[in-house]
Amino acid sequence: MTDERLGDGLWQALARLPRGSGVVFRHHATPAGERRRLFDAIRRMSRARGLLLLLAGPPALAAAWGADGTHGRYGARRAGRQIRSVPVHDGREMTVARRIGADLVFVSPLHATRSHPGAAPLGRSRFGLLARYAPCPVVALGGMTRRRAGEARALGAYGWAAIDGLRG
Repeated sequence: MTDERLGDGLWQALARLPRGSGVVFRHHATPAGERRRLFDAIRRMSRARGLLLLLAGPPALAAAWGADGTHGRYGARRAGRQIRSVPVHDGREMTVARRIGADLVFVSPLHATRSHPGAAPLGRSRFGLLARYAPCPVVALGGMTRRRAGEARALGAYGWAAIDGLRG
């Protein structure tokens, strides 16, 4: 997951991702022109390194920008053969993910996270229940680190994602 907090560390984090990993490009607070230029640079790097690139935004925009897919809750329509990931924080949102045909769900927050200060983490039990009823592979998010990845997999996650957890 990208956002402005990564700063110049973004490039180092992307360079450390193993081939076949994915990037969800967010950078919502970045001005539009700069956001597009940054996305294009990340897209070039992703293609060269064999990374999947999803745009946090509507499917039509993701298709126009050349993303591999979209991240967000955007109805059942797809633009082409895009991959669709959906954020899930509770059972209601898991139902939405099922209804709109998510290919991947990001279940969060497993642990406390700086991305959502003050938000109560799901904890192991609630995360595990959500993972069990997911219609597709689950990616753990929220306070994730490489060390915590094994715990998430034991609870039913296919993989894990991070922002701060990818820093040096």
